[in-house]
Amino acid sequence: MARISGVTIPAEKQIWVALTYVFGVGPKTADDILTAAKVERTVRTKDLTDAEIARIQDYINEHYTVEGELQRIVSSNIKRLKDIGSYRGLRHKNNLPSRGQRTKTNARTRRGKKITVGGTAKKVASKT
Repeated sequence: MARISGVTIPAEKQIWVALTYVFGVGPKTADDILTAAKVERTVRTKDLTDAEIARIQDYINEHYTVEGELQRIVSSNIKRLKDIGSYRGLRHKNNLPSRGQRTKTNARTRRGKKITVGGTAKKVASKT
C-alpha cells in the first residue's frame, strides 16, 4: 500500500487513477505529475518502486497544494465570504446553490429532501 500526501492509494489501480484519490488531484493533474516524475501512467500502484513513489511525493509537495492544507484554504475562503456578507457567502450560509443555478425546481442536493407544504393536497369529497 503506497501512501502519498497522507492518503493510502489503492494498490490494484493504475497510478494515474490512484493519484486522483488525493484531494486536489484530478486526472489532468495526475498526468502532469507522472510526466514530471517520469513514471509510466499505466503501471499499477503495487508495482511502483520506492524511488518512483518518492519522486511523485516530492513533485506533489513542491508544486501542488493538496489534502488538509487545501481543505483549510477552501473553508477559510468560504468563511471569509460569509463574514463579509457577500451574496455568495449568504448562499453558503443558507445552504443554497451559490453559482447561479435555478432553485424553483431542482437543487435537491443542496436543499435536501422535498418538504410538502400543508394545504396543497386535493380535498377529499366528504359524504353529507
